[in-house]
Amino acid sequence: MAPLYAAKGVELRGCPATCALLPDAVAATEEDWSTEYLAPILSIRVVADMDAAIEHIITYSSQHTDAMVSEDYTRARRFIAEVDSSSVMINASTRFADGFEYGLGAEIGIHRQDSCPWPGWSGRAYQREVRGLWRRSYSSVSRR
Repeated sequence: MAPLYAAKGVELRGCPATCALLPDAVAATEEDWSTEYLAPILSIRVVADMDAAIEHIITYSSQHTDAMVSEDYTRARRFIAEVDSSSVMINASTRFADGFEYGLGAEIGIHRQDSCPWPGWSGRAYQREVRGLWRRSYSSVSRR
């Protein structure tokens, strides 16, 4: 996929293992793992196993949307259970993480901070409607 990204002008940044596999990739810094780029930049880290992948997500994720690609149903269920994000997806594009795609309207508030403005609430997706406030978490598993 690296040539496709290059053709589209996407800069690839990676860990040493990534750079060994993709010679045109730039060495990633510690800051890259937690940065949400407002540019066509993709940071790639090769991990040893599922435990390392989940630990990476726990450490660096914004807890907005996280996804994995897998044909293993048991691993997919584990990913959904252990990753604490407002949207957790399996074999689906993270671009589907917005209110319109969920059938909730074009704008849905996503809050993943410790200081939620409503007492007793913490994180997950929420939206203000005429009926008041509600709280919901979404997981998506796609099967081909």
